[in-house]
Amino acid sequence: MPASLTRRLLAAALLCAATIPSHAAEITVSAAASLTDAFKEIAQGYEAAHPGSKVLLNFGASGALLQQMAKGAPVDVFASADQETMDAAVAQKLVAPRERVNFVRNTLVLVVPADSTLAIKRLDDLRQPTVTRLAVGNPASVPAGRYTQDALEAAKLWAPLGPKMIMTQNVRQALDYVARGETEAGFVYGSDAVAFKGKVKVAMQVPLATPISYPIATTAGAKDAAESRRFIAWVQAPAAQAVLARYGFMKP
Repeated sequence: MPASLTRRLLAAALLCAATIPSHAAEITVSAAASLTDAFKEIAQGYEAAHPGSKVLLNFGASGALLQQMAKGAPVDVFASADQETMDAAVAQKLVAPRERVNFVRNTLVLVVPADSTLAIKRLDDLRQPTVTRLAVGNPASVPAGRYTQDALEAAKLWAPLGPKMIMTQNVRQALDYVARGETEAGFVYGSDAVAFKGKVKVAMQVPLATPISYPIATTAGAKDAAESRRFIAWVQAPAAQAVLARYGFMKP
């Protein structure tokens, strides 16, 4: 092979090598449904700041996401809407205890359609006959549903309001039911109300004994733990925290 051709091929190989990011990977992030809008924006920012990295997002009820991981679904980062689900992930050795960190807080609110004329100032007002259907996340798998159950049980309303409840698979489904007027009211996160501003309005903030705190963690089965931890660090950094704040979340 002529020396000049060899030099050209070597130069081309070096140029290609120089354009390959020194650390790039594809990670899958399973996150609570309430994080949908914020995490889509945060993932775009992360990819822009780390050329070659790709974030695949999977949203759903925290309990359902945990079940997916337990059945072997490939997940690198898990973000739950409650501590209980993350505790279960640790107990099942899907997440190491030292990996988890709280990154954001939320509130539980009662929302009604934007054009609703219902006067609801306290939970007991849900007894009124004009409220026939309530959207509630299924407590078996939806953290928002568990928070709702705790609040209603404390007010001695869980059983009395039971016949009115329409159970949903995740908090966003409950929000959709209210926004479309299929239920007169529903329990969702404060961040969800912000996301659907103009379609729903907050009737009241629901008092809770335990703050709503979201943990995030690299999973035990992460294919690239370093990339996963880098994404988690990004979520905790000021730029991503500002995105979360715009979507109605609060600092941890």
